[in-house]
Amino acid sequence: MAPPPSATAKPLTWREWVGFMAMVFGMFMAILDIQIVSASISEIQAGLSASPDEAAWVQTSYLIAEIVMIPLSGWLSRLLSTRVLFSLSAAGFTLFSVLCATSTGLGEMVTFRVFQGFIGGAMIPTVFATTYLMFPPSQRASMSVVIGLTATLAPTIGPTLGGWLTQAMSWHWLFLINVPFGIAVAVTVWLLLDIDKPNLELRRNFDLFGLTMMAGFLGALEYVLEEGNKNDWFADETIRLLALGGAVCGILFFWRMLTRRDPMVDLRAFANRNFASGCFFSLVVGTGLYGAVYVVPVFLGRVRNYNSMQIGETMFITGVAMFISAPIAGKLAAKVDLRKMLAAGLLMFGISLWWLGHFTSQSAFWELFMPQALRGFSLMFVMLPANQIALGTLPPLQLKNASGLYNLMRNLGGAIGLALINTVASSRLDLHRLHLDEQVTWARPAAQNILNQMTWAMQPGMNGNAQLAAMKKISLMVEREALTLTYNDVLLLMSLAFFVALPLTLLLAKPKVATADAH
Repeated sequence: MAPPPSATAKPLTWREWVGFMAMVFGMFMAILDIQIVSASISEIQAGLSASPDEAAWVQTSYLIAEIVMIPLSGWLSRLLSTRVLFSLSAAGFTLFSVLCATSTGLGEMVTFRVFQGFIGGAMIPTVFATTYLMFPPSQRASMSVVIGLTATLAPTIGPTLGGWLTQAMSWHWLFLINVPFGIAVAVTVWLLLDIDKPNLELRRNFDLFGLTMMAGFLGALEYVLEEGNKNDWFADETIRLLALGGAVCGILFFWRMLTRRDPMVDLRAFANRNFASGCFFSLVVGTGLYGAVYVVPVFLGRVRNYNSMQIGETMFITGVAMFISAPIAGKLAAKVDLRKMLAAGLLMFGISLWWLGHFTSQSAFWELFMPQALRGFSLMFVMLPANQIALGTLPPLQLKNASGLYNLMRNLGGAIGLALINTVASSRLDLHRLHLDEQVTWARPAAQNILNQMTWAMQPGMNGNAQLAAMKKISLMVEREALTLTYNDVLLLMSLAFFVALPLTLLLAKPKVATADAH
């Protein structure tokens, strides 16, 4: 077997550089589309004449389809080659972006989003695997920085970019913006990049049963996590049936993959201690990455009444800090023990979430500046060593499949994190609202004094309704403070996950630098 490009240490040509960067940008588009619609769901809902619960499927359908494709991408990449799979994925993603923009009803939109997420999902793990196939060990740290920046920046700026496009033009441009870039990416990769050959013999081992079980397992899992909280979890019959069906599919999927001689998804990669550990930390990173990007904008919108642009301006500091830390993390990765670097990153990320978990209802840009900056700075110190620990020493034949599993864990971490966040937030909000309501009663002299003061202040021009207006304002104040305490609880719980994961770095085997001989 011919050695992979990484083994030959041959300098890359300009064609390979341009082709690889086109792949990175394609991955950015695929990840961005997870979050870009989140700030504009209400506009899409109005345009499609859908209810709020129905409109949520614009995002959920994409996530479910993408999470099914990610582990499948390894087998498809071996079957078709990296060049063919990525080009077809980018082209299909672009086509269905156009169809999403032209949708006139919810059914059309959800159908097109399923295809967009499924086809486009192949771009994400393919880039991770290509990094280790194309580049020699000496360059992998810097390339991992580029990949890590892309994977973390996209969900960070997604809501901001989506809000701006919707306000400046219309929600249709959330999808139309993909068209020129998608065409350019597909054409560039097709013309310039050719790092491996297809193995069409794999067609004979196509496992329809295994694919069906995987789709049933991951699709049901994602649906239950996304919709469980709003449907009261297992009190809802649909959630119960899907949870049961997903569990059965999961058992059959694992049995199938572990007993076939040439499985579509090779789970034996988890026998590698560092790969399994790296996947665990990818799960934790996904929880913090997607969780923080969700909680902070929701706090700013519901408590501070910020619009999408104001939220974007406040969140932007995270992206700036990421760019500042990227070259630092890249240089350190080549000089220090990756386990120590990962531990430092987990500690900083946990501290940033703990710091954010102490904001008040008056917290704004400057109060959030430092914890947001620390979170952005720490991301590369977690992502880069986790990537290298998980994928850096695997043989080339396992890389494509393992990359899909690794990226799957990050997305599952995000899904699990968001499900837990919504569940905890729902119960804690009720609890905080109850406790605050107990403090605002007629029996409390302080509450009575505040009501009297507000009534007197609102008296002019209220035509005798000043007391009702004052009571309404106090009710809104109680709700605001209850929300603030709830989001603090959620952020503190997220920080705990990082602090718990921190000592687990001691269990990692010391990662060895991959060399040509290792391949």
